[in-house]
Amino acid sequence: MTDIRLAVWNMEWLNNLFTTDDNDDVIFKPDDEDGDRSGKHTVGERKALIGSGLVHIDADLVVVVEGPNKTEELQLLFDELAPGDWTTYIQVSKSINGPGRTDVWSSSQCVGIAVRTDRGKFAADPMQVFDSMDQASGAIFEASEPFWMDTGNDKIPEWYRFERRPAYAEITLENDAKFRVMGVHLKSKGIFSAHEWSRWWAMADANRERLVAQCRRVREAFIEPYLTDDATKDIPLIVCGDINDGPGFDTSEMKLKSSGVETLMGSVWRPYLTLGNALYDRLSDKDKAALNFEDNSTTSFADPIFNRTYHRVWIDHIVYSLNADEGWVHDADILRKVGDDGPPYYTISDHFPVVATVTL
Repeated sequence: MTDIRLAVWNMEWLNNLFTTDDNDDVIFKPDDEDGDRSGKHTVGERKALIGSGLVHIDADLVVVVEGPNKTEELQLLFDELAPGDWTTYIQVSKSINGPGRTDVWSSSQCVGIAVRTDRGKFAADPMQVFDSMDQASGAIFEASEPFWMDTGNDKIPEWYRFERRPAYAEITLENDAKFRVMGVHLKSKGIFSAHEWSRWWAMADANRERLVAQCRRVREAFIEPYLTDDATKDIPLIVCGDINDGPGFDTSEMKLKSSGVETLMGSVWRPYLTLGNALYDRLSDKDKAALNFEDNSTTSFADPIFNRTYHRVWIDHIVYSLNADEGWVHDADILRKVGDDGPPYYTISDHFPVVATVTL
């Protein structure tokens, strides 16, 4: 059996850290430039903070959310800031802006995967990537292409796309055990500017409809075929990242009668195709029985009306297939501070890292 430490971390707009030199080679921006969108830290300060976090997390496999938009940039970050040797991948994300259009949206918040190769825990070729923009990648390409779906159950299909395409790879351990990982960053429900109240609710409802559509698409077009196809049904699967949704229904989701993350995890009517949730597993029996998820908050946001009021929410997840030994993903945790004396993780990013151990 081999144990690896998996980390999932929305690292907050890493694309802000990079530029190119006169030869078009990827480099970090100068240390004294602004390193984040809020102006809180310079590039040099952010690099130091990110480096301290990566040392503390001490992962073997990292799924990076809000990564840069080039693999070379993610590789540079791990080469310079993380301990050890790494191989990395960024899923470039482009899609058309609407049905029948030719203009293209390109995401600057891409999902990436990084594998640490100097500890002997992986095979010589540790990661086989399936590019979700490449038709030759099959199911992951089909599932992440723009799609039509009747989310309102009103017989009127709407057009949707993924703002960030999933990063998807097969990971091979040193004992030849394999599993696959899909890193996702789904539609945000956040509304970050002031609007007239009825307009605000219309936007909130639309955001949730888009998020639920993406979760249904991942479930119906990828996860269920994956878990029933002879070629993949016996390969363990982890779906992880910033799903931008927690358990239960908020007011807009009540109108849709659907929860994003619970749609993605599966239906009670087909329990053999459902996914476990590593952060749910970490809760006490009392909190599980009461469906009390307060201890699982992975980020917070400011109340749109009341000053100095913040809401703590659980929107970052590690969910896993049930086609491997029970407990193959275990010991999940949410890291809130860099060691005993280091900075809180909220000074590094607006999301806390989520970690778990994978044993195969």
